[in-house]
Amino acid sequence: MRLFVALDIDPEIQQRLRDYVRPLVPRFPGVRFVRRSNFHVTLKFLGEVPQAEAVAERLCFVRHAEFALSVRGVGFFPTPHAPRVFWAGIDSAGLAGLAEGIALALEPLGFAPEKDFRPHLTLARNGSGRPRPVRGERAPAAMAKLARIVTTAPAPEFGTMSARRFYLYESRLSPAGPSYIKLSEFALGG
Repeated sequence: MRLFVALDIDPEIQQRLRDYVRPLVPRFPGVRFVRRSNFHVTLKFLGEVPQAEAVAERLCFVRHAEFALSVRGVGFFPTPHAPRVFWAGIDSAGLAGLAEGIALALEPLGFAPEKDFRPHLTLARNGSGRPRPVRGERAPAAMAKLARIVTTAPAPEFGTMSARRFYLYESRLSPAGPSYIKLSEFALGG
């Protein structure tokens, strides 16, 4: 199973993100935009894991207070000059602490801590969608054009929400794109 840990985004913010992206989709046919139902903030990507139960058991040990999270601004990984991932920015004082708590809880299972946690919400990908291209893969002209247009526009504000829970997800890949299945839910609080 291909697993990751993530926060869901409130429906109102999802809609604002979708409204922002909707006019861009027909203008940039070479870019793979994320479906609204797949908007989330990844806290820890785990990759292929034989069984989810051990991961879920360890995540039960994570303790973190609820916190506010704002979605604002957009950008590109690795840079706007070599765009591979188009993202919306995440601003939150509590998010890094939650991600660190998750990493520490999962370390006994052999998952390495993140070297550089950069919270974001993916809006679109190009090619493999990895921050660095795989051999022979180049950014399409459409992604570069998107980066030029978006970086010159005012930074959008998508809203603020309260993070109250996080989830363990399974990612199933298909030619139509990934689908995400919630396996476990974990509440945040005092």
